[in-house]
Amino acid sequence: MSGIIGKKIGMTSIYGADGLSVACTVIEAGPCVVTQVKNEETDGYRAVQLAYGERKEKNTPSSLKGHFKKANTTPKKEVVEFRDFREEFEDKVVLGNVINVGDVFEEGDFVDAIGTSKGKGFQGVVKRHGFGGVGQATHGQHNRMRAPGSIGGASYPARVFKGTRMAGRMGNDRVKVLNLKVMKVMPEKNLIVVSGSVPGAKNSIVVLEK
Repeated sequence: MSGIIGKKIGMTSIYGADGLSVACTVIEAGPCVVTQVKNEETDGYRAVQLAYGERKEKNTPSSLKGHFKKANTTPKKEVVEFRDFREEFEDKVVLGNVINVGDVFEEGDFVDAIGTSKGKGFQGVVKRHGFGGVGQATHGQHNRMRAPGSIGGASYPARVFKGTRMAGRMGNDRVKVLNLKVMKVMPEKNLIVVSGSVPGAKNSIVVLEK
């Protein structure tokens, strides 16, 4: 597995090879610095740690300052580890090296996007689970349109089963979207355009895996 860290810029649409308009997400991917290389001899597995985004030195813990200093780079905001980095990148995964989007992805590739979805706060069952609500305002119903309805039995089972779909906090979860097609790569601007939507708000951190 190989990948890169980036920032979601926003959405647009471009025309595909078949002439149809495709909704796409624009991501500023990289440049990322290799801050650690793990191998089976010393760590028990192969992995590459990449860092992205500038961070103020005064807000960086001393232990991290030393970690970044080993890689001869400034403090970074986001650090992600990619296990079993592909063999074709062996010459590039050297401590302190800079990985750009053009080094990892090219047009036509399929990638997985990982991000944190937008937080919606505390939501009811209609928005959270797609319930239909009571549906009518007659027969003595009062203020019950979007209510969840019955949530359990009476004397048996005398409890509400775990996992029952109810109101609660919605969003702000780690979400992984699979198999997004790379529509365009612009290495000179560190931009990559993928088909479909990517979880998260604008300017949120996104991890792309190949």
